[in-house]
Amino acid sequence: MPIASGLAQGDKSTMLDLALAPRHGGALTAASARYGVAVRDWLDLSTGINPHPYPLPALSPTDFHRLPDPAALSALVEAARAGYGVPPASTVAAVPGSDFALRLLPLLCPAGDVAILSPTYSGHAEAWHAAGRTVRAVASLEEGARLAPIVVLVNPNNPDGRAFAPDALIATARALAARGGVLVVDEAFTDVAPALGVLPNSAGERIVVLRSFGKFYGLAGLRLGFVLGPDDIVGALRRQVGDWPVSGPAIALGRRALLDTAWQAEARVRLQAARKRLGDLLEQTGLEVVGGTDLFVLVDTPRAVAVHETLARQGIWTRIFSDQPGRIRFGLPDESGFARLAKALAQV
Repeated sequence: MPIASGLAQGDKSTMLDLALAPRHGGALTAASARYGVAVRDWLDLSTGINPHPYPLPALSPTDFHRLPDPAALSALVEAARAGYGVPPASTVAAVPGSDFALRLLPLLCPAGDVAILSPTYSGHAEAWHAAGRTVRAVASLEEGARLAPIVVLVNPNNPDGRAFAPDALIATARALAARGGVLVVDEAFTDVAPALGVLPNSAGERIVVLRSFGKFYGLAGLRLGFVLGPDDIVGALRRQVGDWPVSGPAIALGRRALLDTAWQAEARVRLQAARKRLGDLLEQTGLEVVGGTDLFVLVDTPRAVAVHETLARQGIWTRIFSDQPGRIRFGLPDESGFARLAKALAQV
């Protein structure tokens, strides 16, 4: 989709601002250079990261000093296997963030074109394009399975929160497998909607699942994720990333958090309430909430760039999209952030 798609002709300012939209959330140093706000002073709502991170335990100095222990890595993998409901025959690989893994997958999956449920996280199309694949943007699972042997989707989707039932995913995977294909499911945000997780019902299916640790646990800087699925693909990926795919601190903290089911349950309740509160606040300002998950909210408005700019000048960083003009995404603020956002929205 062209950057200017859906914009009034001659709206050069809006076109320029969309062209400068960051490829990802965050990027606060660049935002500081543009708006004159110190990095430490930003309220960063440009990502879908839990504003109440998992409490950091006192880690052993050896977690930083020594090479990661293979037994500790195996314990982390087993915690992920239990936490995500991975079938016994499926392979699990720990990786330094799911984004790292999605860029390796095109080199390991079967040959053929790729259909991506769109619009969605742009990193998927970038990765498959970089590997020389023909990428087709599709609107439904049925269209994707008809056009390509490999189908990629995010569930729930980023940025609109569109959800796909596990039964529909399994049916799609079977249709693809009959042609030698595979289904790739990015479950980066599924921790807040565990009923959408396809893994517990994926035994024997040609489904590769990506899981992000940092978003739900609020520890994106730790760079930890997992790839789960058939051994011919996930096992090959595990061999590619080597014996020390993630750091000692990531192993220790990741295992602890994945086993902490009480914290997980409390976090889901808290995030659900915060998502409703954020949606209500935005709609009270006259902005139309059209989607999201319990980690972010999506707004549709022809004033998306203007809203983004107005908030940025007040030190609040949101997410606009060069390929989706008219949309702006808000991550969840913490308590002080809610008060700051409410005050800033009064000027929108």
